[in-house]
Amino acid sequence: MIPFLDLKKINQPYETAFQEKLKLVLDNGWYVLGNEVKEFETSFANYCGTKYCVGVGNGFDALVLIFKGYIQLGKLQKGDEVIVPANTYIASILAILQADLIPVLVEPKLETYNINPDLISQKITSKTKAILVVHLYGQLAEMEAIHKIALAKDLLVVEDAAQAHGAIRNQESETSNQKSSVAYSFYPGKNLGALGDGGAVTTNDLELAKVIQSLRNYGSETKYYNDYIGVNSRLDELQAAFLNLKLPFLDADNKKRRTIAKRYLSEIKNEKIILPTVSLRGTKQSNHVFHLFVIRTRNRTNLQDYLQQNGIQTVIHYPVPPHNQKALSDWNHLSFPITEKIHNEVLSLPISPVLTMDEVSHIIAILNQY
Repeated sequence: MIPFLDLKKINQPYETAFQEKLKLVLDNGWYVLGNEVKEFETSFANYCGTKYCVGVGNGFDALVLIFKGYIQLGKLQKGDEVIVPANTYIASILAILQADLIPVLVEPKLETYNINPDLISQKITSKTKAILVVHLYGQLAEMEAIHKIALAKDLLVVEDAAQAHGAIRNQESETSNQKSSVAYSFYPGKNLGALGDGGAVTTNDLELAKVIQSLRNYGSETKYYNDYIGVNSRLDELQAAFLNLKLPFLDADNKKRRTIAKRYLSEIKNEKIILPTVSLRGTKQSNHVFHLFVIRTRNRTNLQDYLQQNGIQTVIHYPVPPHNQKALSDWNHLSFPITEKIHNEVLSLPISPVLTMDEVSHIIAILNQY
């Protein structure tokens, strides 16, 4: 069986270094917000091309704390509307709700699965104060167009890059890095994954960075003195140590993902299978880091069973769109045809830095025989 994602194999090359880091952290005796976190915050900010990075407990908290930080700074108020893609993973929407803001769903482009900039303006009201962009599956959204809308309407832009480590940094334009606040997740399965939960916010806004640093630590800048109603969401010292080891290899890992994706895109030839629309020519190829390689097909269950029978494990990202979830029952009556089509048809193929070319060849052959 070719597993969808072999985390043990991905982390195996770091085993000795992990053990050494563990001993170093143990011997150091400082386990929360220590030197490893500081080192990672500096390194990841440099990697992303931003001035500041704040390590937090997970990617969800990174989003929530961005919104709450803007509320503390008076740039948002509870009850403000935030535009968000309708087909995102529900965490993006839950983060908006957690900050007492109102999500406004916008359909994606069927070709890219990212929010359709042409539809954003139609949903802007006097209550709209921000756009939450999600770089779904690892492909950068159309940030130039989105920033033009945001600039014209005086809206904040927040980016959910939980699946896009490296794509933000390598895009052709630096606009996103200059004008957005970006949330990252280091969940183990991400392109840059820890051995547990972890997250970060990158930004060039010093005020926002300072507020989030405080909010993540009970709203306190000085121990026992609390300026805000904060939370406990700090990047773990040990996870930061592991991330410090893996960050230098992220670009090489993303390159391997692109190599596999290029083979899938050029060699899968089956009219029953719809391949993703991406550019792998010139500098544009860096806009996609292929956290997931997602195909579409009308008879997904049949294809997934067929692949399983032929030794290939796949995953559905995601079977139920947010507006149809029980947790969001007030939205169950809404209709988003493109979003619903995507959620009914998508299937994710194995893709990772440790997938071998022989395994890729087998996957392609089996798909072409379907």
